[in-house]
Amino acid sequence: MTDVRTMFLEFLALFLAAGLILFLALRLAAALMRTKDTGRTPWGIAQTSGNRQVQADRAEVMNTKAGMLGILADGIGKANTGKISAQIAVDTAADTYEPYRTLTNPEYFFRTVCRQAHLRIQQTIGERRGGACLGMAYLGGGFLHYGLVGDIRIALQRRGELIPLSQGHTLDVLARQAYEEGRISKKEAVWSMEETRRWNYLGMDGFREVELPERPIRLKPGDQILMVTRGIWEELSWAELEDLMAGPEDLKEKAKHIIWAAGRRPGEEKENGSAVILRWEVMANAAD
Repeated sequence: MTDVRTMFLEFLALFLAAGLILFLALRLAAALMRTKDTGRTPWGIAQTSGNRQVQADRAEVMNTKAGMLGILADGIGKANTGKISAQIAVDTAADTYEPYRTLTNPEYFFRTVCRQAHLRIQQTIGERRGGACLGMAYLGGGFLHYGLVGDIRIALQRRGELIPLSQGHTLDVLARQAYEEGRISKKEAVWSMEETRRWNYLGMDGFREVELPERPIRLKPGDQILMVTRGIWEELSWAELEDLMAGPEDLKEKAKHIIWAAGRRPGEEKENGSAVILRWEVMANAAD
């Protein structure tokens, strides 16, 4: 009787173990099928140091219940000053975003991040000259919101067309605005619009403002958002970037192709370059 009972318990244990293994296998298969159905990872990041000794760009993508946040920073300064400043900017954005389960006021979030990052950079680098440009693109609730300081460029690709969204804080943009407002002459504007130096960035004395869109952009399935630093947009035109964004490759490969194309350009003074691509998907987060 005891032997029969022991055999029964052993059989039951084996049956339960087999059931557990089958259950885990089915869960794994379901997860793989979901990954296959929804496509590959909905973002891609690639970077190059150009001809610089230090890669001072920093990038991160966070995909949570609140939505997807792309963060891209371009450090400014000699030695490690730019690298440290860019890392502070990215960490500030990521740390601030992490607790959110819903983000109802992205514009306030962008301003808060930039203000905090600006102060942290100044406190960290002290008397050293430096800082960081920072761009953030938030995809949530069916809309694209973005905020930037400096010369990060942001564009939307829809149905094969790449549409520049941001203007950036460079002297050519400032000159164009001043001319349109009647504050400088056409001659002065033409001369100034050839100058693309940054006139606003985190960590600088007199830090001014955050560039925000007039209104959020309603997204459509398949939309892609491109964020690039100076080392890319100085080397490649929007038409070239549009061609590189086309095709069936996953976003990581597209980002690599952009970096490769920029690196092939002739010239010995190439900046750090980074490309971040985000893809909007209807089921990208639970909040939608």
